[in-house]
Amino acid sequence: MSEDAEKVGVFVRAFWCWAYNLPTMFARRKGCLGLIIAILLLIAVPLLWREAIKSHYRTAIYSRAESPTRPVAIVFGAAVYNGRLSTVLRDRVDTAIDLYLDGQIERMIMSGGQVAVHRDEPAAMKAYAVARGVDPAAIITDHGGQRTYDTCYRARYAFDVRNAILVTQAFHLPRALLTCDGLGVSAIGVIADQQPYRSARWYEMRETVATVVAAWDVFRRQPPALIETAGQRSDWAMQLADDD
Repeated sequence: MSEDAEKVGVFVRAFWCWAYNLPTMFARRKGCLGLIIAILLLIAVPLLWREAIKSHYRTAIYSRAESPTRPVAIVFGAAVYNGRLSTVLRDRVDTAIDLYLDGQIERMIMSGGQVAVHRDEPAAMKAYAVARGVDPAAIITDHGGQRTYDTCYRARYAFDVRNAILVTQAFHLPRALLTCDGLGVSAIGVIADQQPYRSARWYEMRETVATVVAAWDVFRRQPPALIETAGQRSDWAMQLADDD
């Protein structure tokens, strides 16, 4: 066999080997492409949903000075350290206090969780507000607000709130408005940002995912674990309803 014929034979065998394995290679590439598309969708869908919700509720978000009046403000809890409010939480409570002192609200719900005695969010929020001149009778503490969904659900079904101002940071307001709106609370948001936050990027990333979860929560409408006053219209709740 000549050298040229041998080269042709090698080429033919290599070609048939490549052709034989082509379907497997194509299938692998299709699998990789499908995986890439799935990853891109997992990233894109929450981002697009977050931007859509921000756009939808943009006109319902106000600065503290420009906020319309409402009978009650819902103040969302955040971290407390040995009874001391975290920076984020202090800004929320300060904003609610200013709304109250300027006559833009009459009452406020301090909603949050209680991990231990020294990490009782609503109690710490109330103590701080009272020390700044808020009438204790104008504050109700809600210890069932472990999550944004719980706070909104309890505001509507435990305290019969139908019209409120939501007080929290700008990054949190779109999700809070989506949740309360979906649960039957006609709400506007007041921005509580009073300074730049060191973890702002992390908050925004967390909200991107949490806003998708919020839509699912509203769709399911599962009552939170603590809903002990549902259907029991307290004097405080009836006053709110009358104001609405």
